[in-house]
Amino acid sequence: MGLLLRDVILWDPEMPSPVRGDLVVEDGKISGILGVGEGDGELLLDGGGKFAVLPGFVNAHTHVAMVLLRGLGEELPLMDWLRERIWPVEARLKAEHVLNGTLLATLEMISTGTVAFGDMYFFMDQVAEGTIKSGLKANLSRGITGDDPSKLEDGLALVRNLSGRRDLVGFFGPHAPYTVPPDFLAEVGRLAVKEGAGVHTHWLETTWEDNYIREELKVDPVELLASSGLLEVKSLILAHGVWFREEHMPHLARDNVTVVHNPSSNMKLGSGFAPLRCMLENGVRVALGTDGAASNNRLDMWGELRLAALIHKGIGKDPTAISAREALRMATRNGALALGFQDVGLIREGFSADVMVVDLRGPHYMGVSEATLPEYLVYAGSSSDVHMVMVGGRVLYREGRFPHLDPEKIIQKALRSREELLKP
Repeated sequence: MGLLLRDVILWDPEMPSPVRGDLVVEDGKISGILGVGEGDGELLLDGGGKFAVLPGFVNAHTHVAMVLLRGLGEELPLMDWLRERIWPVEARLKAEHVLNGTLLATLEMISTGTVAFGDMYFFMDQVAEGTIKSGLKANLSRGITGDDPSKLEDGLALVRNLSGRRDLVGFFGPHAPYTVPPDFLAEVGRLAVKEGAGVHTHWLETTWEDNYIREELKVDPVELLASSGLLEVKSLILAHGVWFREEHMPHLARDNVTVVHNPSSNMKLGSGFAPLRCMLENGVRVALGTDGAASNNRLDMWGELRLAALIHKGIGKDPTAISAREALRMATRNGALALGFQDVGLIREGFSADVMVVDLRGPHYMGVSEATLPEYLVYAGSSSDVHMVMVGGRVLYREGRFPHLDPEKIIQKALRSREELLKP
């Protein structure tokens, strides 16, 4: 017998408008979208029209184990932050630290409505283990800096080990054009094309990086993408993209390219504002991410959703610049496609039941209607409204509880790891 969510408001970014009905889940998938009272199964929720069921959020760019480094190097420019505070501590990381940090991060992500995330870091086998324990889905890439062949071999092993899984996807992860030499970047590109794999990298996060590529490498940033072969890989995730120019847009408007907008991190590090409206107008696929908790400092996608919809209105002096529906698409379906999860991000029969249930009974939802639901969610909603989260038909969170995780034990282990990393 399947699971039944009765009399709920159903919405995804490809629906013209929300609909009220029943949702049936069987074998981890959405098996029925029916009229109110028409669904059958084990009753999981009787919503009475007061709960919304949406695709869960996809955090398309983060470094989850960096929750252990939250609060370090506050209010510094990116390169100072990395060199003075982050990289020295990361040099002490051990496998158990990354596992403990990953599990801590999954508590935060699950409780705020995230069902999948894209991660670049170290000890990725530990990130995979923590992700599997949590029940989330993830796209994982081993962060590569320099031109050490062993790091590329680690990345290749990850890609191959995760091949064929439905919950985990492996990508190659060259960190950035200022940490990976062009020749080695091209080697990564060739290997990714050969393996039929994707690439996740940071690109044009700061003006310093833009100047470095142009003045030190003597090349345009998009020409570097092309010459390295990265534009030809199966799926290319470009995190940040703050300093792309209008002339770059036609080269980025490809089915295999996604730019991940990280508004909180970009503002906190003083990196600037990505040209989001220009990207969307030119057909560039954009997803949303939090970046790591050391530079955000949250893994809460509701904040990114609201900022993405608001800040570009202010920058462009245009209240129509980014719609609530566009922001929700970036936070759900676009992220899923970028990470390689084709059956995630929509409320559709046959899609994986990776959904969140939002409680609409709070005072800030007074006056919400089916026609205005997306706008209420983006401009009035928050993570405190998340009632339930389900991934692959499995309930990971409900009314403040994690049925299969022990938050107290996870927090204690993460605290010990942080203390070890910060010992003088």
